[in-house]
Amino acid sequence: MSDDELWDLRDVRGNLIGGTHRRGAPDFPAGFYHAVAGTCVVRDDGLVLVTLRSAAKDYPLTWEFPAGSALAGETSSEAAVRELHEETGLTVAADSMGLVGRFVETSALFDLYVANVLDASALAVDGDEVADAEWVTLDEVARRRDAGLMAAPWEPRLERMWPRLASLAALGGRHQSTR
Repeated sequence: MSDDELWDLRDVRGNLIGGTHRRGAPDFPAGFYHAVAGTCVVRDDGLVLVTLRSAAKDYPLTWEFPAGSALAGETSSEAAVRELHEETGLTVAADSMGLVGRFVETSALFDLYVANVLDASALAVDGDEVADAEWVTLDEVARRRDAGLMAAPWEPRLERMWPRLASLAALGGRHQSTR
């Protein structure tokens, strides 16, 4: 994460509008959005990865799926793959990602994907971004959500996308891309 990051500006449908915004700069243009993407990574045994945000980040020491903003020129699925790798060391095939859905936020279009991890033993968290990581059941994710242990932005995202997330994750991340 850096204030040098540039984000493409998009309309509410996700179409590029031809401008960019620098992360951290004031006055994000009203009525426009930037792409943010997260990945629910599924292991062969059906467990999913949740990460604990570092104490130095917004919403410190709360749980989430690995996620982050798309950089200028990236699609949301490319950003999801990159962010997952940067935060956890894990790799997923971009063409294997299934789109769970899109959640429209104040200035962000948040896309959530499900993907099967290629090598779960490669897990190595970036300590600047992630304090801890755990492989858990989806029921445990729901328990943490209900207990207020998930980062605040994840509560409405999961509420809206839960049925499709549970359905795709039950397939073990093995599904056709819906992009």
